[in-house]
Amino acid sequence: MIYHLLLGSNLSDRAKMIELAREHIAQIEGLEILRSSSVSETKAYGLEDQPDFLNCVLEVETELEPEVLLCKLLGIEHIMGRERTIKWGPRNIDIDILLAGDSVVQSPSLTLPHIDLHNRAFALKLLCELVPEALHPIENKTMAELLNRLDIGE
Repeated sequence: MIYHLLLGSNLSDRAKMIELAREHIAQIEGLEILRSSSVSETKAYGLEDQPDFLNCVLEVETELEPEVLLCKLLGIEHIMGRERTIKWGPRNIDIDILLAGDSVVQSPSLTLPHIDLHNRAFALKLLCELVPEALHPIENKTMAELLNRLDIGE
């Protein structure tokens, strides 16, 4: 299955944190990184009074089930020192699963596509570098259409 992961950091050496997370992800057995978006500096989302983020999207392929992949990504965040103290607060690393192909997952620990993807221009812009025509399986719009809708303020 093809997954799209969002990596973000707004603490410490942000670029180093993104690269280190990428290296850890590449070491997941049975996972291959196919492509990467550019790295983009973005304003914080949700809780805005904090440092700007560096973000990028990785396109990966693996046979791991979404919940298993999530556990591995949370493990990477943990070994990299991620502390969850404030919702949407500053963090040295954040790894989110944005898309799992065209799968829809709703469980206590995981919602796919990412629950707020259609409202996050910064994530949609990076996704559009890789898969502008990918269809959001719930919104039934492409990533480019969702981004355009945000850009024109619909």
